Amino acid sequence: MIDFGIDKLAIIGAVALIVIGPEKLPRVARTVGVLVGKAQRYVSQVQSEVNRTMEMDELKKMKTGIEDAAREINQEVSANLNEAANSIYAPHGDMNEMGERYGSFNDAQTPYYATGTPVRKNWRLKRGATPLWYKQKHGVRRHAQSGAARVARFRPSAPTSPRT
Repeated sequence: MIDFGIDKLAIIGAVALIVIGPEKLPRVARTVGVLVGKAQRYVSQVQSEVNRTMEMDELKKMKTGIEDAAREINQEVSANLNEAANSIYAPHGDMNEMGERYGSFNDAQTPYYATGTPVRKNWRLKRGATPLWYKQKHGVRRHAQSGAARVARFRPSAPTSPRT
């Protein structure tokens, strides 16, 4: 950039004072200062946008590298699982018979242990099948209750004074 020293600024100021005049010089100096400030802000915005774009490109490269590494690890793990499954079930009989019974061992999408029937999680059904009299006897809550209602329910009753 251009180097402005004290001596060059003094010469520019003297020429501006002679050319513009003393009464218009403060307004022109203010306008020039505003324009220089806007130009600096614009340049800094462009620089930050370029830096952001470069960082995004670097992050995209890192993301693709991590995805590739994860894909390779997944393939290695599935290959090791299939190898272990083959080594476990191979001594027990014909692989074709075992493959028909338990599913294909070479299928990378479905592991050998996930071919059975899924476990049903029916605790809500079991909970709903409990008889009402059993729930009342053993104090199982059947309804949600607010804190204020719970306090009012379990508050001891005030002793009543005998009337005379």
